[in-house]
Amino acid sequence: MKLEETVPKIIRSVAQKNPETVAQLSHSKTGSYVEINYHDFFQYALDFSGSLLELGVKRGDKIGLIADNRREWEQADVGLLSIGAVDVPRGCDATEKDLSYILSFAGCAIVITENTAQVRKILNIKDSLPELRTIIAFDPVDDPEKQHAAELGVSCLQFEDMKKSGHEWRKRNIDVVESELEKGHWDDLATIIFTSGTTGTPKGVMLSHGNFITQLPDLHIRIFLNPGERALCVLPVWHAYQRAVEYVILSQAATICYSKPIGSVLLADFQKLNPYLLPAVPRVFEAVYDGIWRKMRKTGGIAYAMFRFFVAESELWCSIDRRLRRKEARFGNDYLGFWWPVLVLPWLLLYPPRLLGSLLVFRKIRAMLGKNFRAGVVGGGAFPANIDKFFWAVGVNVVEGYGLTETAPIVGVRPIACPVMRTVGTPLKGVEVRVVDDDGMILGKCKKGSLQVKGGTVMKGYYKRDDLTAKVMTSDGWFDTGDLAILTVDNEIQLRGRKKDTIVLMGGENIEPLPIEGKLNSSPYISASIVIGTNEKGEDQRALGALVLPSQEDVEQYAKDNGISYNDYDELVHSETIRKLLEREIADLVSAKNGFKAFERINTFEIITKPFEIGVEISAKQEMMRYRICEIYRDKVAKLFSK
Repeated sequence: MKLEETVPKIIRSVAQKNPETVAQLSHSKTGSYVEINYHDFFQYALDFSGSLLELGVKRGDKIGLIADNRREWEQADVGLLSIGAVDVPRGCDATEKDLSYILSFAGCAIVITENTAQVRKILNIKDSLPELRTIIAFDPVDDPEKQHAAELGVSCLQFEDMKKSGHEWRKRNIDVVESELEKGHWDDLATIIFTSGTTGTPKGVMLSHGNFITQLPDLHIRIFLNPGERALCVLPVWHAYQRAVEYVILSQAATICYSKPIGSVLLADFQKLNPYLLPAVPRVFEAVYDGIWRKMRKTGGIAYAMFRFFVAESELWCSIDRRLRRKEARFGNDYLGFWWPVLVLPWLLLYPPRLLGSLLVFRKIRAMLGKNFRAGVVGGGAFPANIDKFFWAVGVNVVEGYGLTETAPIVGVRPIACPVMRTVGTPLKGVEVRVVDDDGMILGKCKKGSLQVKGGTVMKGYYKRDDLTAKVMTSDGWFDTGDLAILTVDNEIQLRGRKKDTIVLMGGENIEPLPIEGKLNSSPYISASIVIGTNEKGEDQRALGALVLPSQEDVEQYAKDNGISYNDYDELVHSETIRKLLEREIADLVSAKNGFKAFERINTFEIITKPFEIGVEISAKQEMMRYRICEIYRDKVAKLFSK
């Protein structure tokens, strides 16, 4: 693949070769789908470019882009990038405080946003945005907000109107937009993405066109799509993960299908659109997994018994198959000469029941994903092992990727064609990784340490924060991810937790909470959990505690099945019976038989009942904001360690 210098140049090339292929497919207000082909998509983007030039936008200007994933987002993105402007994206869940910091720090004179509610937010913080002069809205804005904007000296424009005016401007100014597009270079700044702030004040990550483009050649092999094949997109596009995924889709002339991570909407779109790909965060696949098991438990009887049997049988066969065919992480000699004679007979004997399970049970699960489904691509957080193994067993290919905003973001991803279990694949071409100890000594393969990355995807730095950039970049140009990892004998990356999440107990034991939380969350009675090793004052403790969010539906079903009477859910979940149920689940899951050491066991737990919300306990990327959860439940944390 010949690499173009900028993202808009890639889109131009694709549009020239595939003008009639559908680029974007989205829901209309009437319930049908709206299609936009590559020719029109690119021309809409250039029309918007013209309107921005008419407003006086210059190369390098920072433009806020505050909206969720929708077809206009990519049109605006490609349009402003085409003339060398830089977008500063954020989602509609951003608070006024976040927006005030981000837009003022970046010095945005123009802000593109979604609707009246977002316009109102921006006008409310106008005092902190002295440079703001124009707001561009995707949806029609209510008159009171327009009037308020005028009173504050801010123009309030409509995106569709700007495309039309830009189209006319281009007629009067022939090839001016195209000339600006030609001026773009590999190292030009494309975006400043402010991190979601899970650990404090957001930092503006500066990414160039080249940072994004470096990933594309290898991703076209690992996450392959043919022209016109559909990918279902549900994540917030302001995050680097979803944004890079959409560039991967567009650069292969495939179709972005806009959906939502809501069960009913997503399943309906699977059936109607028959997508080939679903990029998503772990929680989306966890929700599908939980939904399948919940449905089967409700069905009960012989159907549930058959389901459990075939899942267990298929997982066993798959584990043998992966060992024999080297599809699992290897950290030394795998002695295939020994294992083939030992395992080939069980491998053969277990295969017919697996085929039967596929025919009787798993085929129905796969049918929920449409006729063409090739793979799910999971990233943005740790993918629980039990869910990974389940989808592998039922024949649904879900490949795990890894990266950070600072690496634009993809460092590695399992190839769809030849995935290796419990790894995120080898580093992409153009990307190097190494594992080092706490003193910076290179450890090499098969040894756990801090993961560092170098190459064409690594950011230009944190915007106006050279001090913070210096903290994460080594003197020889390596970016410290803050993640713990180990390299397999085949150079695949296996993640082992985050350094900043590492719990240090009073005895000096270092513990990664994610594997423990993943095991706890595999219980049907536990919806979410957070493992804690410090009290409300931040002091290390002798043993671990946990905040546990029970699954209301399954707890109530347990009460019904066991004849437990109660007045309301709060009374039930805090009853001695349910507490003992959770106690048994926790003790059984986090135990020696599951590979946990004595100091990794949960000594005490507290029950919480409020489901985690985006922007409160979890980020827009659906990662747990640990520091915030511990603040919200400060009293519960104090109670954990006062016993």
